[in-house]
Amino acid sequence: MYGQLLSDATGLINRIDIQTSGYDFEVVLTSNFDLVDYKFDKNSKQLTLYLDSGLENNLGELVIPSTLLNGDFTFYLNEQEFFPKIQSSERIHFITLEFTGSGSNVLSISGTEYLIGLDEITPNQNNSSEKIDGNFLPPEGEFDTTPSNDYLIWLMVGGIIVVIVVFVGVKFLKK
Repeated sequence: MYGQLLSDATGLINRIDIQTSGYDFEVVLTSNFDLVDYKFDKNSKQLTLYLDSGLENNLGELVIPSTLLNGDFTFYLNEQEFFPKIQSSERIHFITLEFTGSGSNVLSISGTEYLIGLDEITPNQNNSSEKIDGNFLPPEGEFDTTPSNDYLIWLMVGGIIVVIVVFVGVKFLKK
């Protein structure tokens, strides 16, 4: 019983790097299921996630930059229309995924707008920046002093963990 509860409370964090039309975007999936693969099709404005779960009850949260996909969203889980909870701001879409079914699942997310609001984002350029410990060093003399979005992501991850722990606690108390 203890092992089952521990696996239910585990939150896997997957950072999906999407490169399209000269821009880099990070989509973050935090879930109790595994991301096996993904595909992004800019022509159909669609992100497809290939998932695998060992649990019957699946819970995940997805953060998509609004500059990558925006507008009206449609979701399909295993080719059936799916209606997750969506909270949006100017910068991100925060999508809560809850579904049943262990094994392989395919989630398709389509938006009506692509590459919106990129005025303050510059396209990727091949320059002499080096990658060290997962972070890009800016060219000498060009340091970004604006607050990082990492705080928001960690706040969301902490909230997800709290929700999962409460969910598991309630489930445990019912038994």
